[in-house]
Amino acid sequence: MSVAKMKDGKRWYVFIRYKDWDGTTRQHKKEGFTRRADAQQYERDFLDRKSGSTSMTFNSMYKLYMEDCETRLKPTTFSLKKSLFDTRIIPYLGNLKIDEITPSVIRKWQNDIIGLNFSQTYLRKLNSEVSAIFNYATKYYGLKNNPARLAGSIGKSNADRMQFWTIDEFEKFTQAIKHNTVQYLCMNVLFWTGMRKGEMLALTKSDIDLVNKTIHINKTYARINMVNIIQEPKTPKSNRVISIPQFLVDMLEDYMEQLYRLNDDDRLFPYGTEYCRNIIKRGCAKTGVKRIRVHDLRHPYVKHTTKKYNSEKQKTQATKMDLIA
Repeated sequence: MSVAKMKDGKRWYVFIRYKDWDGTTRQHKKEGFTRRADAQQYERDFLDRKSGSTSMTFNSMYKLYMEDCETRLKPTTFSLKKSLFDTRIIPYLGNLKIDEITPSVIRKWQNDIIGLNFSQTYLRKLNSEVSAIFNYATKYYGLKNNPARLAGSIGKSNADRMQFWTIDEFEKFTQAIKHNTVQYLCMNVLFWTGMRKGEMLALTKSDIDLVNKTIHINKTYARINMVNIIQEPKTPKSNRVISIPQFLVDMLEDYMEQLYRLNDDDRLFPYGTEYCRNIIKRGCAKTGVKRIRVHDLRHPYVKHTTKKYNSEKQKTQATKMDLIA
C-alpha cells in the first residue's frame, strides 16, 4: 500500500495490493488526487470496503450496495435509486461512518428533508432507501442494528388521490391538439387504454392487431444518461393484451399508413419521456382544463372499464387488476 506523488509533482496516487474474496492477490491504482489527505481517505475507504468493516463510511457502504443492486435491478430502477442517493442522501450522510450513525443522526436528516417541502410519497421513498442500506449492512456486514428503523418512518406510502379528467374535459382538451395528428393520437391511446407513458412510447407496428382490435403490451421505453432503452414492463402482469374501440383502431391504421416504410419493429412514437407531459402542459394552458400528470390518465381508464361489471366485487377485482398491470 502506498500514497505518493504522480510524475507531475502536483497530484497524488494510491497503489494498493489486496486479497479478493477468493484469496486472489490483486492490485488497484487510483490517480489524480489534488491533496494527499484525499488520497489517504480513498485508501482507507477502499480497504474498509474490501475488509467488510462497519467502520467504513456510509458512502463506501453505498458503493457496495449499488454494485450488488446493479445486477438485480432494471436500468430505470437502478438509475432512479442512484439519483435519490446522489442528490438527497449522500450529501448528508456520505462521510459518516456506518457504525457511528445513530437514530438521532437519522432523525436530523429526516427533519432536514421534511423542511424541503417534498411530497409525502417522495419522503417515504427517501427514507426507505436509507433503511435499505442499513438492512444490507446488517445482513451482510455485521452491523448490529438499523438506525433508520429505530428512528421511525416519515412520509406516506400511498400517494394523494389522483386527479383525472372526465370525458367532457378530455374532449375539451383534445380540441387544442386535434390539428396535430401525433399528439392527438398519443393522448387518445393513453386515455382509452390505460397504458403507461413508457409502454406507449415503446409500441411498435407488430404490437397493433387491427383485425382483433387489440394492442399487445410487452415492453416499455426509458431514457437514461441520454441513451434510449427498451426493457420489460414494470411487472410480469404488465405483459397484457388490451382491447381498443373501433375509432382508435381507425386512428392507428390511418397513422401507420402515413409513416414511410414502417417496419414491424419500428417505434410508432419515437419521442422522449417529456413528450406527453409537454402536450398536456400546452393543451391545458390553451383550454383551461385542469392540468394533471401523464400517469393520471390511467385513472379514468379504470373508471370506464369497471362500468361493465355488475357487482361491486367484480368492479373491485377489475380495478385491482388494472392498477397492478
